[in-house]
Amino acid sequence: MANGVTRDDPLPLYKQVKERLLRALDDGTIPPRAKLASERELVELYGVSRITIRQAMTELVLEGHLRSHPGKGFYPTGRPKGVYELELLRSFTATAVAHGRRPGSRLLTAAEVGAPEPVAQALQLSPGDRVISLRRLRLIDDQPVAIAHDWMPAAIVPDILELDWTVPNSSLYAELAGRYGLLPQRGHTILSARLADAEESQLLELPPPAAVLGVEQMAFDANERPLNLTLSTHHPTRYPLRLDQDSRNSRGGR
Repeated sequence: MANGVTRDDPLPLYKQVKERLLRALDDGTIPPRAKLASERELVELYGVSRITIRQAMTELVLEGHLRSHPGKGFYPTGRPKGVYELELLRSFTATAVAHGRRPGSRLLTAAEVGAPEPVAQALQLSPGDRVISLRRLRLIDDQPVAIAHDWMPAAIVPDILELDWTVPNSSLYAELAGRYGLLPQRGHTILSARLADAEESQLLELPPPAAVLGVEQMAFDANERPLNLTLSTHHPTRYPLRLDQDSRNSRGGR
């Protein structure tokens, strides 16, 4: 077929439609501020059902490629390439995949330890309570982009250290949800800038002195129980972050 969508392809139809739309967004076939074709027009173009089109559009909206304007249609977000959304409730692995990049990681340390006081306070524990410390070098397309240090109460993730954290595309959030039924529902993020120490410069391939972005994130479940504290150090150019806001989640004006 001219549009490239075929039932002979092992990829689901909605994924094929999504790929074609992404390609059109990337190569300028769909201009940055142009309204996308209507659902009916896309059904005719790709020869698929409305449900298939809606699945593709839903994923493109969730991944930040499109913005939905009720009653008006869908528009490109104009997201710059190589800039990653700062999202607490989506994993590093899922974010990289959404950008068409290859995620990876290298395990630095993994252990059950007594909680240092700042970690215990963040996780609402007593100093010395048992916690899991998981520290990994995160990669995108084999390039180091961030150092992530995750802390979790040991009591809620039994045997998590028995998992193979050397797998390149391992996802902590996927394990928390799939293995333990722990679903982050709310959280907060603190950003800071500082100079990298010697180890961070070496791991992130930064010539000293180098500035890095520090990201502290706390995740809670629906019952406000702390699930995970992540302390990350980000490469300033290989992993730039973007924070989107709109009036729907704003608590007040400037």
